[in-house]
Amino acid sequence: MDERFNRWLLLPLLALLFLLIVYQYVSPACPGAACPRRPPASAARRGGGPEEREEEEEAAAMPRLAAKFPFARGELCRRVRFDMRGRDVIVFLHIQKTGGTTFGRHLVRNIHLEQPCYCRAGQKKCACHRPGGDKDTWLFSRFSTGWSCGLHADWTELTSCVPAAMERRGCAGNRTLR
Repeated sequence: MDERFNRWLLLPLLALLFLLIVYQYVSPACPGAACPRRPPASAARRGGGPEEREEEEEAAAMPRLAAKFPFARGELCRRVRFDMRGRDVIVFLHIQKTGGTTFGRHLVRNIHLEQPCYCRAGQKKCACHRPGGDKDTWLFSRFSTGWSCGLHADWTELTSCVPAAMERRGCAGNRTLR
């Protein structure tokens, strides 16, 4: 009898606990107009009138679209010509936790090129040679040259390391950095 009593008591308690947890995640934080509206802190300090408070509340509710990084329109809309047959090299700056690994893999495996990157099965690095060449590379990335400048090298490390790394690889003509 003790076991039946525990089972009949435990089952409704677990169901009630489950419903309370579901209600906590599903229910809105402030249903309807039940949430109190606090005036902005600046109005409370100044002791401004109700009209000033309304204006500040409206201004606070409006999204702020001010530019954080004020780039010139010409910089954002410029076209850069990449000459794969020439001396240009794409240097891929890998930033952690931004999808860089996936994007880097797509650069070497999924881009339709005249001469696609050659990837061997089971190897992480692929050979991305220029069309008509067998030594010179057009891509400097983790999946083409490896971590030549160190693990997750930043912009300053790459700008000082890439020319020397390209010369070590036998690509002495690659001097232009953008």
